[in-house]
Amino acid sequence: MPWVLVVVLVVVALLALYLVALYNGLVRKRNRVGNAWAQIEVQLKRRRDLIPNLVETVKGYAAHEQGTFEAVTQARAAAAGAQTPAAIGAAEGMLSQALGRLFAVAEAYPELKANQNFLDLQAQLNETENRIAVSRQVYNDTVLTYNNAIQTVPSNIVAGSFGFKPREFFEVGAEAEREAPQVSFPGAETPATDSTPAAVDAAPQSPAEPEAPPTPPQR
Repeated sequence: MPWVLVVVLVVVALLALYLVALYNGLVRKRNRVGNAWAQIEVQLKRRRDLIPNLVETVKGYAAHEQGTFEAVTQARAAAAGAQTPAAIGAAEGMLSQALGRLFAVAEAYPELKANQNFLDLQAQLNETENRIAVSRQVYNDTVLTYNNAIQTVPSNIVAGSFGFKPREFFEVGAEAEREAPQVSFPGAETPATDSTPAAVDAAPQSPAEPEAPPTPPQR
């Protein structure tokens, strides 16, 4: 029965083509993840390259803030040495906190805030932060698509056979710590007062009606 053999061969060929298509699709998705991560690394490196000049500019006006400068330098070194997306995200979060303290120091020096070099560096850093945020969103979306592909049937069979592994998302650590700090002064608590608001002036009363004139005596 040659026609049976033909049918079997056709089915095998179609199955092979389907598996090849699945494999190629996974490869393309994995390559997109790699490309998206490369874009993040470019922006992170640009950010780290701006920091030394920023520190030196602030140091020219606030040389006594040595602890703040050392914290930024150490956080930058830790971020540069991190390897995985999770470790890099945590290190970049610490670096963002250190930069926040550096800018808090700059707020106390009006001449520094008006320095053109400082303003240029600050603008470049803000622009880089925005690029990192956009690149991070693109990367995480790409990772989600790839991870879904290698975990769902039937592509998970191909993924398991050829060693496709899930990729980590890039989440910057300590997001809440990067918000504007709430400043409070010890010993300056507001004294307790009656929570009842002061009574408002009473509503004006309507004017009294004029008295009726006396009735004249009858004659």
